[in-house]
Amino acid sequence: MAIKAKLTTFDTTMIVVSLIIGIGIFRTPAMVATAARTPTLFYLAWLLGGLAGFLGALTYAEIGGRFPKPGSYYKVVAESYNPAVAFMLNWANVIVLNGAGAAAVALIGAEYLTPIVFHGATPARLQVQVTAAVLMLILLTINYLGIKTGAWAQNILSLLKVGMIAVIVAAALVSTKAPLTTGSLPPERSWWLALGAAFISVFYAYGGYQNTINFGADVQNARRNVPRAIFFGILIVLACYLAINAAYVKTLGIPGVASAKLVAAETARASFGGAGWLVVSLAIFLSAMGFLNVTLMQIPRAYYAMAEDRTLPAIFQKVNPKTQTQEFGLAFLGGLILLSLFLLGTFENIINYVMFLDTITVALVASTIFVLRRKARQAGEEYTGYRVPLYPAIPIVFIAFQLTVSVNVLLNKPREALYSALFFAVGFPVFLLMRRVSRTRPGVQEPEK
Repeated sequence: MAIKAKLTTFDTTMIVVSLIIGIGIFRTPAMVATAARTPTLFYLAWLLGGLAGFLGALTYAEIGGRFPKPGSYYKVVAESYNPAVAFMLNWANVIVLNGAGAAAVALIGAEYLTPIVFHGATPARLQVQVTAAVLMLILLTINYLGIKTGAWAQNILSLLKVGMIAVIVAAALVSTKAPLTTGSLPPERSWWLALGAAFISVFYAYGGYQNTINFGADVQNARRNVPRAIFFGILIVLACYLAINAAYVKTLGIPGVASAKLVAAETARASFGGAGWLVVSLAIFLSAMGFLNVTLMQIPRAYYAMAEDRTLPAIFQKVNPKTQTQEFGLAFLGGLILLSLFLLGTFENIINYVMFLDTITVALVASTIFVLRRKARQAGEEYTGYRVPLYPAIPIVFIAFQLTVSVNVLLNKPREALYSALFFAVGFPVFLLMRRVSRTRPGVQEPEK
């Protein structure tokens, strides 16, 4: 069943915002400050990360315009290079890590909502897990009702999320209080190594916009509106990130940011007093729900592309013609998340485990712009959509940024990089197995290599 376009530019822009702004901006600044150790390097890391994100948005905007298909983040690599490479880069992230990662985000959202609902008592672990499960079931129900219903929920959550960030920023910036801690941390290594280590967390916080191209078949007039949504969305995120980091440093100072377990909570407490915890709890809860909702919207589209390529069973490709929902794919993803909720003992920081392979994947997908342009020239295609300016310089610089982060993960976290490489390698026999299982699928032709 073909997917019908129902999402507007505004819907897609709000998707971009929530794909990027999860809970990272409430936690990663402490990691960035710890690595950077000086205000100059701290701000430089966020500015350069924002620049890299903007260059990436320009590059992915053209890819999304030229390749408006469901699950394009997987599909464009499969068609430009090889299905095996596409599967190996995506299988662990799409099939395994998104379930565990979404469960971890759901648990964090529930941890901040539960004390509000149950009036301040420190919640028991089971209470948090049940709360997270109830929230997930509500979001699953909303998305079962249809892609447009999920988009309406996404619009509301994204606007509330940006609004709460604006409240925290405004309160901190208008405050006349001096920073709680002054000065900067003493440097322990050369500035470029410190900046490189800071980049790992910065790139994690800016990541996500690239998954917008998974909605290529869902967006009305995708060749025009996908690029516009990516462009508008990244600008909103840049403004939010730079503003809230300025608020963190003004309120806490670099040493205070580095030592804060939850930097947003410390900033809100200093700005709002006793009400600070409530403000930041609502902000984190809304961010978690927005991220979870957009995950439920976009991951099934990746399943669709993989099933179309016969690397997942055909049932993952089935779409309800009325709601445009992949009911089995959504149920599968929801089941993974709900199962993970009760298997995860505590929230685990998986940034360094995923960033090595993730940045390589982002770079490889970005490189397909060269393949898409070459194919268009060879076919004599007249493409009238968005084109990245200063081509090929901007895509090349963006790809170099991503590979630099991969090298930094390898240098700073070699064990985590090795685990990522093992995930990648295990994907090949899984790919061969899935192809063998699907070989006799009726009505499906062998895709071109």
